Amino acid sequence: MTRDTRIRVLVVEDSRTVRARIVAALRSDPALEVVGEAGDGQAAIDECTRLRPDVVTMDMMLPGLSGLAATEHLMQHCPTPILVISSADNRAGFIDTIAALDAGAVDVLDKPLGRDTVGANENWDREFLRTVKLVSKIRVIRRVGHHPAVPVPRAQPAPRVDPGHPYSVVAIGASTGGPTAVAALLRSLPVTFVLPILLVLHVHESFGTAFASWLAEVTERRVRLAVSGEPLSHVAPGEVVMAPPGRHLRVLGSTLVLTDEPERHSCRPSVDVLFESLAASHGPRVAAVLLTGMGRDGALGLLDIDRGGGLTIAQDEATSAVFGMPGEAVRLGAAQHVLGIDAIGPALGRLTVPSDLAARVRHR
Repeated sequence: MTRDTRIRVLVVEDSRTVRARIVAALRSDPALEVVGEAGDGQAAIDECTRLRPDVVTMDMMLPGLSGLAATEHLMQHCPTPILVISSADNRAGFIDTIAALDAGAVDVLDKPLGRDTVGANENWDREFLRTVKLVSKIRVIRRVGHHPAVPVPRAQPAPRVDPGHPYSVVAIGASTGGPTAVAALLRSLPVTFVLPILLVLHVHESFGTAFASWLAEVTERRVRLAVSGEPLSHVAPGEVVMAPPGRHLRVLGSTLVLTDEPERHSCRPSVDVLFESLAASHGPRVAAVLLTGMGRDGALGLLDIDRGGGLTIAQDEATSAVFGMPGEAVRLGAAQHVLGIDAIGPALGRLTVPSDLAARVRHR
C-alpha cells in the first residue's frame, strides 16, 4: 500500500505510556500512518488543524482543555472522524464520552490493557485497528451547538395505527450514532408507554453496563441487560432490555435467549438476529425501529418483520449520524415509515396495547 493511500491518524493521549501503546498498534498495520501526536486538548486542536488527519483517536481526560472540549471545537471548526478512547470504569470520563458522541465523535473504545495480558492486548489491537478503519470511512459534518448542520426535516404524516391491531413488543436496533439517538427516542415516548422494548446497540464489550445505566439515568426508564432464559412476560411494562455486548439476543417463542453464534455483518449482537427471531415468533405483533448506523445490519431483519405484518420504521437521513443501516432498509423497501428521530417515539406511543398487558399495568 502506498503512503498516499494510507489512513492518516492523529493520536491524542496525555499518558506517554498509553500513547506509545496506541502508536505502536497503529504502526503495526501498513494501511495506517501516524501523522501526529498530542498530549492535551489545545495541542489536539492545533495538530488537527495543521495536519488534517483522516482519523483522530481522542482521550477524554486531558490536562488543560479536555478531550470533550477539543472534540466540540473540532466538530465545529475542523470536522474530522473522532474515535474516543476512554476508560469504561471512569465515571467522569464516561459522561464526557457520551457528550463527545453527542457532539459528533463517531465511536468509543476502551483503553488498552497493561502489558501483562498478552492475549487481551492482541484482541484489543485487532479491535482497535478494525475500528479505526471503519471510522475513517464515515463522512462527518460540521456541528453547531451539538446539532448537525442538516435541513430541518419536513413534516411527515404519522403512521396510521389500527386500534384493533395490538402489539406485544417493540424492538430497536442502532449502531454508529446510536447512543444519543436511542436516548432521544426513549425520552420522546409517552410516560405511559408500557410495551416491553428490546434493544440491540452496537457498543464495545467494556461499555455495555455503563451504557445501560446511562440510558436509564437520562430517560428515566428501567434499562438493563438481557438475561438468557427469561420469559418476555417477565419484562416490566415499558422496560428496556438490552442485548449484552458480545452476545446475540433472540426471542424463541416467548423466551429471551442469548447466544454466542458467529457474528453477523461483523456484529455480535446483531440487529438482524433479533429482528428475524421476532418476525418468526411474534409476526404482526412486532413494532421494529432501525436507527442510525454504518453498514447494513438490521435491514434484512426489518424486511422480515414487514413481510410478517409488523410495523417497521427507519430513521431518516436528515437526523441520522450515519444513514447506512436505515438507508439499506429503505433501499430494500423494508421501512413502512421513514421518520425523524423526534417523530418515532410519538408514533410508537400510539400503538395499541394487548388487553392482558393493559390489565397488568392497571393492577401494578
